[in-house]
Amino acid sequence: MQRLIQVLCLAIASAGLTSCGLVPSSSDNPDDHKRASVERLEQRINQLEQDLQELRSPVSDADSKTPAGPLRSLTLRIGTDDDRLRMYWADGQTSNLICSQEGKGVWACG
Repeated sequence: MQRLIQVLCLAIASAGLTSCGLVPSSSDNPDDHKRASVERLEQRINQLEQDLQELRSPVSDADSKTPAGPLRSLTLRIGTDDDRLRMYWADGQTSNLICSQEGKGVWACG
């Protein structure tokens, strides 16, 4: 959310500087300057819209250990060669999280 606010502030500041004429013109023709300003603003708006869409869309992780759907059951295996927390999903998939002992009676899995 903070990134979104920063991006929007930058867009407003850019639009303000361009519309006030504080950005120097590369040509003597005022119409060329206006057209170039509009094009820059359109490009910036398109970029901001893409950034906003990326912030709204969920990040997909190809190696995700969490399948879609409800969890059916869990098993915790400790004190073996392959200490793990195994999750059984309603769709038949399984996920394993490696576990390690962090202290007396304390295990961390993930």
